[in-house]
Amino acid sequence: MAEPQDTTAEEGRATERILRWAQSADGEVLSARAQALQADDASSDSDSDGAQLDRDERAALRRVDGLRTELEDVTEVEYRELRLENVVLVGVYSGSTTDAENSMRELAALAETAGAQVLDGVLQRRPNPDPATYVGSGKADALAAMVQELGADTVVADSELSPSQRRALEDRVKVKVIDRTAVILDIFSQHATSREGKAQVELAQLEYLLPRLRGWGESMSRQAGGQVGGQGAGMGSRGPGETKIELDRRRIHTRMARLRKQIKGFGPARQAKRANRDRFEVPGVAIAGYTNAGKSSLLNRITGAGVLVENALFATLDATVRRAETADGREFTIADTVGFVRHLPHQLVEAFRSTLEEVGESELIVHVVDASHPDPASQIATVRDVLGETGARAIPEIVVFNKADLIGDDERLVLRGLQPDAIFASARTGAGVDEILARIAELLPRPEVPVSLLVPFERGDVIAMLHDRFDVVSERYEEAGTRIDALVSEAVLSQLAEFRV
Repeated sequence: MAEPQDTTAEEGRATERILRWAQSADGEVLSARAQALQADDASSDSDSDGAQLDRDERAALRRVDGLRTELEDVTEVEYRELRLENVVLVGVYSGSTTDAENSMRELAALAETAGAQVLDGVLQRRPNPDPATYVGSGKADALAAMVQELGADTVVADSELSPSQRRALEDRVKVKVIDRTAVILDIFSQHATSREGKAQVELAQLEYLLPRLRGWGESMSRQAGGQVGGQGAGMGSRGPGETKIELDRRRIHTRMARLRKQIKGFGPARQAKRANRDRFEVPGVAIAGYTNAGKSSLLNRITGAGVLVENALFATLDATVRRAETADGREFTIADTVGFVRHLPHQLVEAFRSTLEEVGESELIVHVVDASHPDPASQIATVRDVLGETGARAIPEIVVFNKADLIGDDERLVLRGLQPDAIFASARTGAGVDEILARIAELLPRPEVPVSLLVPFERGDVIAMLHDRFDVVSERYEEAGTRIDALVSEAVLSQLAEFRV
């Protein structure tokens, strides 16, 4: 009789594969990060966007062709390495041709950000995507011929494919097939730097990948069922047990539970920082907008924050909060947040909900729009839809058309009709920034409770606090101390009670 199967080594190797696989999109490592940053991008922004604190670090590594090791063990679950090098884009649409073409251009930008070279793109008009092959049998054969002619490595679909659609289309075109969601997840995986950002991206990847595991049935069995070691148990009394793919699913569920717990653990620290700002009556402003609209450039221009500015989609994933002040001296915080994109995967919206809380808890939103984009109206609608999901729809909003130096008078007229009260600005040149700060000062909540105080001379900290945070109406010196009249908020009245007269 055969000895019981030793699963320790198998589980060890499986755990190692899961950890590698958890960092990639669609169970594969999207490895082509090696496209060099364009030199003109590096030079054009460095003189106006502040210090690029981690741009050099991000650009430091370059892949050396020929030194990459392909994963050979694909006998159990599909852990194949994906080379996003030469890709063909494919999309299905039923509405406006212009909208479909803009979506494909955006998909091309996403693929290039992930490290791909886009060879071609095709669109097919049909009421609904084919449930079997996404584009239909005939068009799938035509796509396969195009792929072979161009020498493409990968086909990228401009929609989220079901597991069966992806497998069927892959069988037809004979190269790797991924979808828009997989590309976005890979970009997020490349750009996440903080512990919370990495955990959020990994959770989103696992939620996306879980239904897409592939295995080969009973031959995958690794654990015997029944009373294997019990008395009287012999041949024929053991069931097939837990298959390897089931074991992987269980481990993934366990990992997801740990990630959710880890992300939840970051909440108290963030809430403590926010409570500290609330205690000192510091209002918050959030910069939101479409990806690559210039949010980080605007933050650098306003505060000198020195955050990374790059002409790439989703260059910023981790929220950056800096202090600033209005022309009349009132302090406020301004936060740079992750950008949005059409068809943003719901896994990412859920995973980044904790980060997006910074938007929902702010007193004012600066909505940055790329004025040079061919379809700014759809960008505005997409951002407002996501803001609605985070509960921020009722927060006052300032619309800023950034990159206004790249458009002409006719485009300005069209944009003015789209958003009459918008501000035209350029983070590159600094034009319009003063108007943005003036609008922020106008819309931020002002203290409204008048108080008269007599503050002893030794309590200069109270005088400084009143000048920094509130509106001082008058100030004069008396024998007993400083007589000061000011407008303050209700939250601070208890702290000033001993000085009121």
